[in-house]
Amino acid sequence: MQQENSSSRGGWAALYLGSWILNPGGGAGGRYNYRMDEIQPALESIRLLVVEDDQPLAEGLCRNLELEGFSADRLGTGEEALIELAASTPVYDLLILDIMLPGLDGFDVCRQLRAAGNRIPILFLTARGSDADRILGLQLGADDYLTKPFVVEELVLRVRGIMRRAEWSRSPAQTGPVVQVGDCEVDIMSMRAKTPAGALALTEREVMLVRFFAENDGRVVTRGELLERVWGYTFDTATRTLDTFIHRLRKHFEQDPRSPRHFHTVRGVGYRFTSESEE
Repeated sequence: MQQENSSSRGGWAALYLGSWILNPGGGAGGRYNYRMDEIQPALESIRLLVVEDDQPLAEGLCRNLELEGFSADRLGTGEEALIELAASTPVYDLLILDIMLPGLDGFDVCRQLRAAGNRIPILFLTARGSDADRILGLQLGADDYLTKPFVVEELVLRVRGIMRRAEWSRSPAQTGPVVQVGDCEVDIMSMRAKTPAGALALTEREVMLVRFFAENDGRVVTRGELLERVWGYTFDTATRTLDTFIHRLRKHFEQDPRSPRHFHTVRGVGYRFTSESEE
């Protein structure tokens, strides 16, 4: 298994412990302009599980999350995570998961959780930032993907965004339980689609995108609207993730993904969805 560079990992740990815990208002971390009173307080009831084998880094990360009002526990291996999440208690609201873990890696953890029907939101936090790794993580059913090194403020906002998105996803869809995309049908509750090529299992985020597009059929929606509603935030760094998902929807539902008739790009603005085929 590929291992992370130890000197880089130490640097990230120093970022957490120095910039954000020991010196949250200035010093070495002053360039981030991080202020506790500028961040919206988190709900104390949200429980996070951090799976990271670098102990100093994980402890610093958990401290920052607890400063924001979250409850955060830490495990060091993928095997421990699967055992913990298979138990009836405690119940976690979100999993922050490193990829390069000893033994079972993060991709395998995500794969096994989704195969078992566990829908806990997953945020990958990793040094592996290639397009191939990001796409694989999202294909496996992860909700988000953040590469190291990162600014803790962005991580906190992404966690809050995932929680807001989860609340919206539990509300009844305005379109009803089934969304029509041309000759295809998407069942919102079962997260499965019927296409001319056969049945298809969708990820939760793919279903959320289809639902939001269907609720705005024919209307141009900005990239910011999509990120805010489906991801819960509007970071510029997340636009590549959005592009990846649009590409996947076109592969699923367009007869020719290179000439889409349902998921249209509006250059410089965002996208427009039409349930009926449009040239």
